[in-house]
Amino acid sequence: MNYTIALLRSILFWLAFVLASTICSIGAVVALPISHHATRAFVRGWAAFHRLICRGILGHRINVEGAMPDTPVLYVFKHEGAFETIEQPLLFRWPAVFAKEELFSIPVWGQAARFYGLIPVDRDGGGKAMRAMLSAAKAALDAGRPLVLFAEGTRVPHGLAPPLRAGFAGMYRLLGVPVIPVAVNSGIAYPPHRWVKWPGTITYKIGETIPAGLPREEAEARVWRAINALNPPEALEQPASS
Repeated sequence: MNYTIALLRSILFWLAFVLASTICSIGAVVALPISHHATRAFVRGWAAFHRLICRGILGHRINVEGAMPDTPVLYVFKHEGAFETIEQPLLFRWPAVFAKEELFSIPVWGQAARFYGLIPVDRDGGGKAMRAMLSAAKAALDAGRPLVLFAEGTRVPHGLAPPLRAGFAGMYRLLGVPVIPVAVNSGIAYPPHRWVKWPGTITYKIGETIPAGLPREEAEARVWRAINALNPPEALEQPASS
């Protein structure tokens, strides 16, 4: 596909997505006093509409290799674009996603995110912020919700495999739950920090469940390799380090 067609498709996609995001965010906040279920329904509808326009406008195909059980475990996703963050309410019934603190300052959307139960990540907050994050994570697990962590900390272009951030090791040790790693190659069609999107197949590849209680180095190495399983082989030549 040439750039002009991709640009026109992307313009139409963003117009539809911004409009839907505004409507669903307002609906989620307004619905909260009425029903938490209604709030979650607006969020799920937002994610479903995003997938619909990804398919219908951008020409994406979504492929899932393996199963993602909707159980209280820690999921660690590869993070190549906003695509997989928006998808979470569609992949799980009610996920508790770790999200950057600054996202909660977005008008209306930030309120909806807090009401929905996303977990703020304050990287500069020190021990107090870590304790608050851990408390929220344990509460989510107690409610039967899966936790979702993007352990690289930021979106990375397809083909790059940075080490996991130190926060993963702390969560893994303190929560004491199994980890399910998920590789994603969304950066091919939904590249990070790029306004124009491209048609293509986006794949989720679910890795082998990693049990709780492993040594930090082993757990990190297994997660790192699994979430990068869809990267080119040369991206995995160097071992991960924290």
